[in-house]
Amino acid sequence: MYDAFGQRQVSTIYTQLNQYHVVMEVDQAFRDSTDAIQSLYVRSSNGTQVPLSVFTHFQMKTTSLAVNHQGQFPAVTISFNLGEGVALGDAVKEIEAAVLDLRVPSDIRPTFQGTAQAFQSSLASQPWLILAAAVTIYIVLGVLYESFIHPLTILSTLPSAGVGALLALMLYKQDLSVVALIGIVLLMGIVKKNAIMMIDFALEAERKQGLSPRDSIVQASLLRFRPIMMTTLAALFGAIPLAFESGTGSELRNPLGITIIGGLLLSQLLTLYTTPVVYLAMERVKRRLSRPAPLQTELELPDAPEPSQHVPAE
Repeated sequence: MYDAFGQRQVSTIYTQLNQYHVVMEVDQAFRDSTDAIQSLYVRSSNGTQVPLSVFTHFQMKTTSLAVNHQGQFPAVTISFNLGEGVALGDAVKEIEAAVLDLRVPSDIRPTFQGTAQAFQSSLASQPWLILAAAVTIYIVLGVLYESFIHPLTILSTLPSAGVGALLALMLYKQDLSVVALIGIVLLMGIVKKNAIMMIDFALEAERKQGLSPRDSIVQASLLRFRPIMMTTLAALFGAIPLAFESGTGSELRNPLGITIIGGLLLSQLLTLYTTPVVYLAMERVKRRLSRPAPLQTELELPDAPEPSQHVPAE
């Protein structure tokens, strides 16, 4: 078949100036119809010519004009849309269960593409990204304050932000999408500034003014209340257009604004009260760990004086 229709090169003709490739194929008159296949012959083992139609057959039918490939393998794409109120994670689970019920052969490998693939990959790596971000924040704050304890006080504000973001998503019936996860990571950088403002001022008051931890954190809470409120309100008002806009592509930006607003509101209400408490608790832990151990020394008694010798006087 390839010799007849595939333009196989069978020889090369060399001249004094040029060279010409000899290509073998059937005549043009026999390539316009499928009947030419019946006129082809192949050589058998004993040297006789056998018509190709003796051991083959062909028929006319419709087929695909193009075969899609992915990674050098034939692939078929099946698209789906989400119903109203159905989360992408639930749809992925239902599709995976349906594939298991079909019991497809082992050489057929179903995979997700597009948004579903991005969702799966983000869920697989997101916990490690959040952990890496928390560890990085801890290291930077530990170097800044030269302490292993006070970075934990600052990190204690992060759970309230995450809980507030999740509650806001549930209140507005939004899914925990990739954009919402980005908003939660963004909150980690915004929320911790409340504790940084108070703890930085409290440590400075302890070291320079000689105040006790309780007096320094009380003074920090009073003097840093206004800048904390100003920065929080600035970030909150900046997220309002993201949360409540209704233009083109707003469905992607709304979860980002909702997570920021929910996390800021709840963390603002809680961290103003919990950060001083955690600070004092960490100060007690710090003093307990830095308290020197009692020294055990052995008392050496002086040697007893030797008895003096009395010489009788003459």
